Amino acid sequence: MNLTEQLLTALKRHGARQIFGIPGDFALPYFRIIEQSKILPLYTLSHEPGVGFAADASARINAGLGVAAVTYGAGALNMVNAVAAAFAEKSPLVVLSGGPGKNESRSGLLLHHQAKTLDSQFHIYKEITCDQCRLDDAERAPADIARVLASCLRHSEPVYIEIPRDMVAVPCAEVVPEAPQRVDPDALAACVDEILQRLASATSAVLMAGVEVRRYGLEDKVATLSRRLGLPVVTSFMGRGLLAEQNAPLVGTYMGVAGLPEVTHLVENSDGLFLLGEIICDTNFAVSETKIDMRKTIQALNGQVNIGYHTYANLPLAALVDQMLTRVGAQDKAFNITPQVFPRGLQSDDTGVTPTDIATAVNDVMATHGKMPIASDIGDCLFTAMDIAHTALVAPGYYATMGFGVPAGLGLQAATGERPLILVGDGAFQMTGWELGNCRRYGWDPIVIVFNNASWEMLRTFQPESGFNDLDHWGFAEMASGLGGDGVRVATRAELKAALDRAMATRGKFQLIEVTLPRGVLSNTLARYVAGVRRLNAPGK
Repeated sequence: MNLTEQLLTALKRHGARQIFGIPGDFALPYFRIIEQSKILPLYTLSHEPGVGFAADASARINAGLGVAAVTYGAGALNMVNAVAAAFAEKSPLVVLSGGPGKNESRSGLLLHHQAKTLDSQFHIYKEITCDQCRLDDAERAPADIARVLASCLRHSEPVYIEIPRDMVAVPCAEVVPEAPQRVDPDALAACVDEILQRLASATSAVLMAGVEVRRYGLEDKVATLSRRLGLPVVTSFMGRGLLAEQNAPLVGTYMGVAGLPEVTHLVENSDGLFLLGEIICDTNFAVSETKIDMRKTIQALNGQVNIGYHTYANLPLAALVDQMLTRVGAQDKAFNITPQVFPRGLQSDDTGVTPTDIATAVNDVMATHGKMPIASDIGDCLFTAMDIAHTALVAPGYYATMGFGVPAGLGLQAATGERPLILVGDGAFQMTGWELGNCRRYGWDPIVIVFNNASWEMLRTFQPESGFNDLDHWGFAEMASGLGGDGVRVATRAELKAALDRAMATRGKFQLIEVTLPRGVLSNTLARYVAGVRRLNAPGK
């Protein structure tokens, strides 16, 4: 097999299921091998940020490798923001980039797509990936590929692989996966002892599940662990959608001052808060009503466990969860929780639509037709998702980049075969909504709800005096047919209900529902969030 075939085979063995990409002249040789070998299916999109978001979402939903393939310079550098988002939110994304041939730099000429130097792209990607390699030596390539893919899965962070275009077809030996990371059994046992003692002595222990629980494929085990420990479970804002299909004692999502008071008080009054796979970031914890003292929490994250003032290093989350399960016995503890209640029963009338009405309508549809995975962009569409019943959700909750939603929804459908629901604001749709034009080629048929208030409304909530937050109405519903889908604009509850019912009944092409929202009308959750942030940042606080 040649170098590219060995790379593709290694990707598949490490859990990759498809590749999203855009070709270019430096990438054409390895794209030809991707297409001809059929080792992994290839989905080409229209713009590199969309490629990155789609591949990222495929990794998140399947707890495996996502793969984004691009060309050198203009392609890879155009995808930097999407890869940065994956790095910030710990998504195992593999970036494949074509590159100049080994001898091209000797011409004495600057090469097209080159920035400062031929190595500039490689150095830039060092900042947003956890491991990198350039496959310019066929003898060394198998070990480099094995190391980089192992790093991607071990750290659940992006990696970068550059393929010089004159190397793609050279003969190459098989890639032998690296051995699993060794875990010190004594350290693991001591750590589990201490965690169990802390939880047993607490009067109000709580388990908060974060994104690493899904990244490492641990949702079912964590649900079992929570039942056997008798711990109520919450998710963080970033972890919303976790445990949606598992039998876990799930109370709701912690959002501090923006969340449900009963969930906020449960978390902030806990004397045994167990943070499992969390990212300790502002969107998860900066809006706490009562500041959480992280030194008094148990933190199992980022390959280590922090308890009080000391750390157990090199303890992977999966090893910790497995060891805890062996120690807690096989019986579930009986206890009661009060799960979150979601709005249901949309009134079909001529009242104007609010974001809460959208959540209610979606809950009604899912109650009738079953759950759908959701891809949400940032903004009030994501805060509205907090009022939708628990279902699989991917969203840029921490990095908060616009443009994620639509290509992420396409990544969901390609990765799972399930029809997704996409929630996106009009500003974000202007960025990447046009990727819907690729649905017809691949038979994708997501349902897309565009929150259109002709505004960057979330930004307006923090700086209402700025006129640059005003946008025009672009007529997205009318554009849908030219992109190969159906579009409808709605302004009332009755129209929204009818549009959703029609969308659910129509398969084979995407369905776009453009919801006209008045400026200044926010979801209840975003309104609480804005009010809480203003109160916490008020002078004297």
